[in-house]
Amino acid sequence: MAETDLGPVGRTTRRVRVVSSAGIVAAVLLAVLLVPPLVQLDQQAVDLAAKLRPPSWQHPFGTDDVGRDLLLRCVYGLRVSLLVGVVAGLTATVIGTAVGALAAAFGGWTDRVVMRLVDTFSSVPHLLLGIFIVAMFRPGVGPVIVSVALTHWLSTARIVRSEVLSLRSRPFIDAAISGGASRGRVVVRHLLPAVLPQAGLAAVLMVPHAMWHESALSFLGLGLPTHQASLGNLVQTARGSLLAGDWWPTLFPGLFLVIPTLALAGLAGAWRERINPRRRSELML
Repeated sequence: MAETDLGPVGRTTRRVRVVSSAGIVAAVLLAVLLVPPLVQLDQQAVDLAAKLRPPSWQHPFGTDDVGRDLLLRCVYGLRVSLLVGVVAGLTATVIGTAVGALAAAFGGWTDRVVMRLVDTFSSVPHLLLGIFIVAMFRPGVGPVIVSVALTHWLSTARIVRSEVLSLRSRPFIDAAISGGASRGRVVVRHLLPAVLPQAGLAAVLMVPHAMWHESALSFLGLGLPTHQASLGNLVQTARGSLLAGDWWPTLFPGLFLVIPTLALAGLAGAWRERINPRRRSELML
């Protein structure tokens, strides 16, 4: 649906959603970039005398079960989770774009083999395959990024392949081939630039998905080491406190995970409507 067809209420709602999402993303970026170097505090500092204190002026988010400041821990956890999301999302998008463009550009048996490979990987649940990958390495950021990247390029490959197949029948592609351009040159100079907006949209949508995937792995004890702050680790270590009636060690890390991912999804939705306003179907990442 084009923006002119939304009506005044729809346009206002869309504008509010975009502005609020952009504001949240900007605040998140400022927090993860500026808080660690400006706040000269050790987020691992243990103070057993101040353990499980509720939110206060001194500790706005309260403290955890060993007295560490939860606000600082949440910022560091968001920093790690966002790093994993961005790097894994970009890596998965690059892999998916290359595979999808290769399959569609060459066609024939190459297309059939590549897409059967995609179907085979798609038949295995992402989380199960991700657990299998991280189980082969020591817990850390690198294995989690590899796990997410290798399990989330499939939908991008399908999207790029579909776009390239539709572009192959366009007159400018026929003109380039008639002019003597090789298949590789057509892919690099004409097809890939045309699918970059869709690939970029897939990358943005992949970031919150990768953040949730990292949090799930860390919550299961298979992601980052337990001593390293990540949003999944913070929620996992707060389970006992929640059962004891201490709600803040679980609530604030959960909000730090949910709110930024919703903001990123809101910006991606606005981007999708802008590059293709008459196609509002969701990308199933």
